[in-house]
Amino acid sequence: MSISAADAVTGLLSTAGAREYLGEPVTVVEHLLQAGWLARRAAMPPALVAAALLHDAGHLLEADGPAGLPGAGLMAGSDDDHGARGARWLARWFGPEVTEPVRLHVEAKRYLCATEPGYHGLLSEASRHTLSVQGGPMGAAEARRFAASEHAGPAVAIRRLDEAAKDGVVRSQGIEHFLPLLTALARDGA
Repeated sequence: MSISAADAVTGLLSTAGAREYLGEPVTVVEHLLQAGWLARRAAMPPALVAAALLHDAGHLLEADGPAGLPGAGLMAGSDDDHGARGARWLARWFGPEVTEPVRLHVEAKRYLCATEPGYHGLLSEASRHTLSVQGGPMGAAEARRFAASEHAGPAVAIRRLDEAAKDGVVRSQGIEHFLPLLTALARDGA
């Protein structure tokens, strides 16, 4: 018996690790809910709302299950590849319209820092630190390749929401408000 996308996401967001977020004024869960809420408020397509909601799922995963402290590897100076890990996990239920922006959201940060004057200054202190661990701003050739990729635009949109969804005062809607969307987007309604 396979688990549904809604049940899997609900379970992941209830792990102990979801209650922490190193270097940010919000928990991982609140960060993800804020990002999903901001995407919904901006009338983004459903797949991008889901990608915004799930973009940091990889922080909550290890190779075989829930992690202990989200972002600990990044903050300690090792790139934990959370975008790719989250995308692989989400691919059990969702197609590339959800998983690719999740996979590429770190690359989108590197791209924006290289191509948009002033973007680096918008990053939180923790995001600036992790940028250095994640390879720093892209070089010109890498930025051109990224911009030409099919999912660059959606990944950039998710990255902008990522930085905006760190308000320690705002409380967003709970995961239950997103479950119908996740169910509708999941392959075979899983």
